[in-house]
Order: sequence, then C-alpha cells, then structure tokens
Amino acid sequence: MTPPDTGGPTRSPGAADIVGRARSLAPAISAAAPRIDAARELPADLLDALHAAGLLRLLLPRALGGEELHPATLFAVMEIVAAADASVAWCLAQASGCSMASAYLAPAAARRIFGDPRAVLAWGPGRGEAIPVEGGYRVTGVWNFASGGRHATWFGGRCRIVTPDGPPRERTLLFPRADVTLTDVWDVIGLRGTGSDRYAVTDLFVPEAHGFSPDYTLVPESDTPRYAEGTLYRLPAQSVYGCGFAGIALGIARGAMDAFATLAREKSPRGGAPTLREDGVAQFDFGRAATRIAAARAYVLESAHRLWDDVARNDAFTIDHRMTIRMAVTHAIHEAKDATGAVYHHAGTTSVFASQPFERRLRDANTVTQQLQGRLAFFQLIGQHLLGLEPDARLV
Repeated sequence: MTPPDTGGPTRSPGAADIVGRARSLAPAISAAAPRIDAARELPADLLDALHAAGLLRLLLPRALGGEELHPATLFAVMEIVAAADASVAWCLAQASGCSMASAYLAPAAARRIFGDPRAVLAWGPGRGEAIPVEGGYRVTGVWNFASGGRHATWFGGRCRIVTPDGPPRERTLLFPRADVTLTDVWDVIGLRGTGSDRYAVTDLFVPEAHGFSPDYTLVPESDTPRYAEGTLYRLPAQSVYGCGFAGIALGIARGAMDAFATLAREKSPRGGAPTLREDGVAQFDFGRAATRIAAARAYVLESAHRLWDDVARNDAFTIDHRMTIRMAVTHAIHEAKDATGAVYHHAGTTSVFASQPFERRLRDANTVTQQLQGRLAFFQLIGQHLLGLEPDARLV
C-alpha cells in the first residue's frame, strides 16, 4: 500500500529529499514505538535523528533553516512517519505547524526563537492574561495539550491583553521552556508518546516582540503583519495543519493494513479458509477499506494543491477553500479510523497483543478522531455552507 507520489507543478523544492529522509528513518521510528508508548515521550536518540533529518522544521521558512513545505508534501511526510508511529508524526506536525508563527514575528525575534537548529515551539488551548508593562507584558496563564512539550525549547499561549482604558484584545505570546511549569496529565489510551501536558506561567515578563496578533492559527486577516513572503504563509494555517493531521490518520491506517496483509498470508483462522487472505469476508472488507482510503487520500491532496495554486496565483483564499480542506480532512480521519478498525477485527486474537502491530494503531486512530481536526460537528458546518447559510467558520 505504498502511497503514490504527491507530484505536480506546485511541488515543494526539495520535496523528494525530505520524503526520502522520512522513509529512511521509518524503520528506526517503528523499532522505537514500544519505548515511545511506554515512556509517553520521544526518546533522546530518536529526537537526535529527527533533528538531523530536519523533520521538526517542515513548515519553518527557508530563511530560518526550515523546509517551507507545500501542504501536500507535509501530508506525504506525515503519512510515512505515522505508518511507523503516530505519536512521532503528531509531534512533528505540531512542531512544524507552530513554527509557522515565525512568519508573523519580526525577523530579530524569529531568529532568537528559531535560530537554534534544535528549536521546537509547542502550544495548546487555554487562556492567559497579559498586563501591559514597559517593553512587553506580565503574563499568567494555564494551557493544555502541549504536544511535544517535553522536548520543546519554547512555548506559546493565547492571552487576553488587559487594559484599563479599552476593550480586551487577543495576542499569542511566546516564552522559553525554562520559564514554564509543566504538569504531567498525559495518561491516555492513544497517541501516548506525544506527552501533551498542561503548562503554566505566573507573572512572567514577555517582550512585546515575542508575540503576534490576531491568532494566525485560525485565519490570518489581510492586515496581519507578515515577515515571510512564501506562498505557505499566505494560506490559512488551520488548513495546513489539517493536511498534516489527515496524513497522520491515513498513515496509521496504512500501517495497520500493511501489517494485516502480511498476517493474512501466514495466519490460518480456526474453522475457516486455509489462510486469512482466502477468507471471503476479509477480502471484501480489505478491498473496500483500501478503496475508501485511496479516495480519501486523493481528495486531501487535490484540495491541498488547489488551495496552494489558487493562493499562489491570486494571493487570496476563500471560505470555499477552507470548507473544502475541512471536508477532505475530517472525512479522511474517519475513513482511516474505520479502515484500522476493520483490519483489527479481521486479525482476530492476534490483534489484542501489545507485541502485535494492531492494538496501538487502533488506539491511535480513535484518539485522532477526538482531536479538533476530527470533530464530526464540522460536517454540520459544511452542510450549512453548501446550503447557502453562514456557518460559524472560526475553526474551519
């Protein structure tokens, strides 16, 4: 089930190289998966290899030593890595997505935060309060789900700027790891290796330059200051994130289905066909799952290329672009969950053993559906849009 090339005229410079680096690391990632799941974080030796391959800087501007990838290439890299271990892919996607913030920071601040080749920015939802002071803000806040925070060098938090003479406004502020208090709350069933902990700061001074507004992770406004000129930084970042997470979901399914194809050649089910692959029901379900996964994959890639091409040509995206990406991504995540569940079922008792390549993928695939990108309520918003209504599209 090796995925086809992402191809096309908008392919990122160096795409084949970065995809090749991901493929070359896949065996080491797969071998580390039991350690990752048990420790609930990425091991130091694997982190060294990921940094050396540049896989934590996929969406960072080239001017800062990043890859500045096309979303379709990001998708391909995430799919390859997630087939080996979804927690690793999740940490890479999250770190890369956060690094897009560098495009909205003044160059000196961007270099300060991302100049270290091992710099990793992590953040998650929550709320802080920031009181303006000379040169910056005093910040107090608590945030959650900081995926990859255990190896991050910087954290970010969305804050409400409190002023005595005007309405509150929003700003995302960035602060060093040394100033953050991490609380281990990540006792979960899936994506265990992401270490998505709670984090907090108290009365911390943050320079004005270490922030941006409005929150670019949703949809940057036309007047949002931007210091990187590549097409990537003119896209709605939430759509770029979505392409990465769709790749993760489909990579999980691909890993499960590849493992099942191997098992089906060897396993003889009790009271059934000579081998599992000769079982008619297994053949039907596997064929249907493979077809649905291929269709979901093609839809995400087509949507990603269309978004990039239109923005590169017209310097603008529309609500139709955002809804199309959201439709493709949410659909792909749930198709991946169903495909993973189907092969888990047909693997029989083999699938329940932690030493086998099925139960972790089942946990991970279901956990992906619980994250914002997999929210089924998006289909209601999509339906409203397609029916000519005006949905609340803030998270689309």
